[in-house]
Amino acid sequence: MTHIDINKPILDKNDKLAQSNRELLQEKKVFALDLMASPGAGKTTTILATIEALKDRYKIAVIEGDIASNVDALKIKAAGIPAIQINTGGICHLESDMIRSALDQLPLDELDFIIIENVGNLVCTTEFYLGEDAKVMILSVPEGDDKPHKYPGIFQTSKAVLISKIDTLPVFDFDREDFETTVKSLNPKAPIFPVSAKTGEGMEEWIDWLTAQIDKVKFA
Repeated sequence: MTHIDINKPILDKNDKLAQSNRELLQEKKVFALDLMASPGAGKTTTILATIEALKDRYKIAVIEGDIASNVDALKIKAAGIPAIQINTGGICHLESDMIRSALDQLPLDELDFIIIENVGNLVCTTEFYLGEDAKVMILSVPEGDDKPHKYPGIFQTSKAVLISKIDTLPVFDFDREDFETTVKSLNPKAPIFPVSAKTGEGMEEWIDWLTAQIDKVKFA
């Protein structure tokens, strides 16, 4: 029996265009972050808090990925930041051709930092390289501490992990020690940042790490 892996040609095509995106971003010295999480994990709120901390230092834009609607892009624009909305129409992840279309609409010569808010999903967002400098994931306290056991791939792929809504820790049964131990077993190099965009807890450490990543590209 002949087995045909239909994912391989799809991923090969995606990766070739992603490499073109990578070369364009490198040429323009723009750092691109692919932010992944489940729906409701606090991606947009964390993005807005991150923008607030960095907007005086860097020129920032956001690419918003959703199956439908533009509610998050409108929130970003209300904060004074350029935002491009991508609606996938049912696809559970962004792909490199979608990112290229968005990049073509952005003033790359005037930017330092692009945040890509991927579609809410813990599985297929990990498989599609977009040309980004780093993938980072957010897991919220209410989602539970067992997610690294159930979805190891996204933790292995991420360059950093944020535990969001850390201010709710007293309310939920979330074993932070077990969570962090499991994440470190999957990805020893990834720093873990417990944060609350609402209270500001932990944001300084996250911003310091992110600033170092941006500056590596900006001043390369």
